[in-house]
Amino acid sequence: MPQTGRCLCGNISYSIEGDLLATAVCHCEHCQRQSGGAFSTNLVVHESQLTVDGELTIYEDRGRTGDAVYVLRKFCGNCGSPIVSELMEPAGVLAVKAGTLDDTSGVEPNIQAWCVDKQPWVDLGDIQAMDRE
Repeated sequence: MPQTGRCLCGNISYSIEGDLLATAVCHCEHCQRQSGGAFSTNLVVHESQLTVDGELTIYEDRGRTGDAVYVLRKFCGNCGSPIVSELMEPAGVLAVKAGTLDDTSGVEPNIQAWCVDKQPWVDLGDIQAMDRE
């Protein structure tokens, strides 16, 4: 059964088919700024698993160095809801924003990244950390 979701205004909807690659919490500074919170919770999928209805607006995030595009952040141009981040490496991997799911009751993160940027008051217990700088 596919997982479905939408933006706040309903102009964008999506479905995810198949098993997730991971459910990841990202603590990077850019995810904090995009989400307006301490981290972003993401459903990691292959691009072939995601179907989006509606036109997403794209922001080219150039990461810490500002040189090459690091991730394409795709969101609803009407309400601003972040929907998906398309990673440049590895190609074909997407991070769908878990908070946009129609049913979030099954979301259970199993990995966290960019812990170097983690807010000191955040404690996610024993979730596996993959530090990147």
